[in-house]
Amino acid sequence: MSVTRTGTESRQTGGSGLPGGPEPAGSPGAALAAAVLGFFVITLDVSGVNVALPAVGDDLGGSMSGLQWVADSYTLMFAALMLSAGSLSDAIGARRAYGWGLAVFTLASLACGAVTTLGALTAARMVQGSAAAAMVPTSLALIRQAFPDPDARARGIALWTVGGAVAIAAGPVLGGLLTTEWSWRAVFFLNVPAGLAGILMLLRAERSPRRPAPFDPPGQLTAVLALAGLTFAVIEGGHHGLTAKVLVAAGVAVLAGAAFLVVEARRRSPMVPLGLFRHRGVSVPVVAGFACNAAFYGGVFVLSLFFQEQRGQSAFSAGLMFVPMAVITANFNYLSPKAVSRFGPRAVVVAGLLVGTLGCCGLAVIGPDTPWWLIALPMIPLGIGGALAMPALTSLMLDSVPAERAGTAAALLNTSRQIGGALSIAVFGALLAADFLPGMRESLLLAAALLTANAVGAATLLRRPPQDTD
Repeated sequence: MSVTRTGTESRQTGGSGLPGGPEPAGSPGAALAAAVLGFFVITLDVSGVNVALPAVGDDLGGSMSGLQWVADSYTLMFAALMLSAGSLSDAIGARRAYGWGLAVFTLASLACGAVTTLGALTAARMVQGSAAAAMVPTSLALIRQAFPDPDARARGIALWTVGGAVAIAAGPVLGGLLTTEWSWRAVFFLNVPAGLAGILMLLRAERSPRRPAPFDPPGQLTAVLALAGLTFAVIEGGHHGLTAKVLVAAGVAVLAGAAFLVVEARRRSPMVPLGLFRHRGVSVPVVAGFACNAAFYGGVFVLSLFFQEQRGQSAFSAGLMFVPMAVITANFNYLSPKAVSRFGPRAVVVAGLLVGTLGCCGLAVIGPDTPWWLIALPMIPLGIGGALAMPALTSLMLDSVPAERAGTAAALLNTSRQIGGALSIAVFGALLAADFLPGMRESLLLAAALLTANAVGAATLLRRPPQDTD
C-alpha cells in the first residue's frame, strides 16, 4: 500500500525517537505493522486475563472484588492517563511516545507474571494500563500520519481493529490453554515476544512531526481522582454497601469530576478541549464507544466467570467458547469500512449497535444447563455489533478533526471506551456478587439498554454529515 506524502508530513524532526535506534526508513507499512501489533498485545492481555481470573484467585487468594480490581486497575489507568497521552503524542511525536509505551508495557507484563500477591499484581497491572494509555492513541496517530489519504487510512484503521479482533479470538483460547496446562502467569509472559517484535518494526517507521502541546496537570489529576473514586465506590459499594469509605469515594468522584470540567473550561490549552463535543463527529463516537466497550468487555468478564464457576468448565474450555464469536468478528472488522463507503457511517453505526443489542438479549436467557451451541449463538452478534460499529466510529472521529489533533481525538475516543469497560466490570461484578445468575441477566440487559439508547442517538444525530472541528 503506497501513498503520496506531502513535504510537511514527510518532515524528519530530529532524534531517532527510540534510544539507540537506527535511522528509520520511513515505511508506512512498518508504522502500520507496529501499531497493529501493539494493539494486538493490549487486547490479548485483556481477553486472556479475563479467562485466567478464577485461577488467579485460587493461586493468590482474594474475593470477587479483588479480582475486579485486577481487571479494573488496568482499565482505570488506561482510561485516566490516555487523555494526557494524546498531548504526549502531539508534543514529542507519536513514534517516540508509542515506542516508550510499548517498552514499558512489555516490562510490566514480565512483572505481572512474577508477582506473588494479589496486591502486587494489581499494582503491576496499573503500570501496564499506564503504558497502554500511551500506546493506543499514539498507534492511531501513527496511522493517521502515515496515511493522509482517507481511503488508505480507513483500510489501515480496519487492519488495526482486525488486530484487536484476532487478539480477542486468540486471547481466551491461549489464556485458557496456558492457564490450564501451565499457569495464569504465562498469559502475561506471552506479551513479551510480541512487544519486542513491535519495537523492532517501529524502528523502521518514519519519525513523527511534533507540535506544541502543553500538558495539563490539574486536568490530569482531577481526571484520575474522578475515575478512581467512581470505580472504588462502585466496586466496594456493590460488595459492602454504603460504608463511610464508599461515600467518601463517591464524594471525591463528584467533586473531582466537577473540578475537571471547570479546569478544562478555563485553561488556555486544555487536555480535553470541551468545544470538541459541539461537533457530532466527536460526541457520537465518544458516547457510542463507551457503550460498545461496556457491553463487550463487561459481557466477556461475566461470561468468563459464568463458564468456569457456573458450568464447571476449565479455563481452556471457557476460552474455546469465545472462538466462534471472535473469528466471525475479525471478518466484520474488515468489512466495516466497505460498508461505510457504501451506506455511510450512520447506517453502519446504528446497525452495529442494534446487532450487539440482540446478542446481549439472547445471552440474558441462558443458564448453566443451556447447550454450548445455544450459548455461542448469541455471542456472535455481540461481537459483530462492536466489529461493525467501532471502525466506523473511529474513522468518523479521525475524519472530523485536523491531522494535528489526531492524537488528542484518538485519546478522547479510547478514554471513553476504557471508562465504559472499567465501569461495566465494576457494576456487573457487584451484580454478580449479590446472586450470580440473576446478576448476570441484569448485567446483560443493562448492556442491551445502553446499546439501544446509543443506536437511537446515533440515528438521530448523524442524519446530516458531521461538521469538521475548528
